Amino acid sequence: MRISDLDYELPAELIAQEPLAKRDASRLLLLDVPANQVEDHLFAELPGLLPPSLFIFNDTKVFPARLLGNKATGGKVELLLLRKTAQGSDRWLAMGRSSKGLREGMALELCEGRLQARVIRTLEHGQLEVELDAKSEVDAVIEQAGEIPLPPYIRRAAAEADRARYQTVFAKKQGAVAAPTAGLHFTESSLGALDAAGHRTAYVTLHVGPGTFRPVQADTLDDHEMHEEAYEVPESTVAAIGRARAEARPIVAVGTTVVRTLESSIDAEGNPLAGVGTTRLFIRPPHRFHVVDHLVTNFHLPRSTLLALVMAFAGSELTRRAYREAAERRYRFYSYGDAMLIRGRAS
Repeated sequence: MRISDLDYELPAELIAQEPLAKRDASRLLLLDVPANQVEDHLFAELPGLLPPSLFIFNDTKVFPARLLGNKATGGKVELLLLRKTAQGSDRWLAMGRSSKGLREGMALELCEGRLQARVIRTLEHGQLEVELDAKSEVDAVIEQAGEIPLPPYIRRAAAEADRARYQTVFAKKQGAVAAPTAGLHFTESSLGALDAAGHRTAYVTLHVGPGTFRPVQADTLDDHEMHEEAYEVPESTVAAIGRARAEARPIVAVGTTVVRTLESSIDAEGNPLAGVGTTRLFIRPPHRFHVVDHLVTNFHLPRSTLLALVMAFAGSELTRRAYREAAERRYRFYSYGDAMLIRGRAS
């Protein structure tokens, strides 16, 4: 598959810059793969669009990983923290940006002087290892003074409201630098509506990294290298999947991150395994899905690995048709945009 196969046209005004006033007030485009149909719905209709199923969510939590500041020479600098290099350490893997680059040994002043950083070493793909220091606990300063790292297509500074809205209501385990955006539509009320309709819920964790926004640069998808992301599949979720299969209850992934987590954790027979791990799995056509029957997702960037996953799940032609019709019908796109339900295998 070539990178040009992931192109589509989108008017800039359809890229949502703000969330809706109510999380669950979005529209929902239904892709029915067996019927080869595209239908308009509201997100509130979701519980009735599927038979009693097992919905699996990603409970990762976005942290304020964007740190702004200056070099000793006065030049502006931005760090995006990715993860600690060791538990309990103040050394971080980060991505750095400045006008003239960052070098080993360079000192940085961040968050209006509340944090100091030293570049320990430079790595591939624009990554750095940095050591942070503060007069108080470093983690607390990051939480208070760091910014929520909104995606680059949201062309405004992060606001205080984004700390809540660019976060799912079930976020629990901190470690992501981007939200699992399909989950942003759910409220306590909509989760209750799933339960009332006979659906069940379970959770996995995948700490979404910056690679989720990185366009595919290679001419062919086979030559694209994925960034590594950490995941966890609890024993309780594996047990819930086992019960769902025994009851002929479909498995619904809420977000592409859930799909990647489950597909990364399977054994030789395609059964998910509990545990922690890391993944670089790149799902694109053709891919045989082992666990998930249906997918709730948002609309994704052209030339992105996420769009390739959707094409693998729904089929390339139906996906292109759905995206074209969504643009014609003025759906809102990307992180703060509307949602999509892909009914995969026949229910």
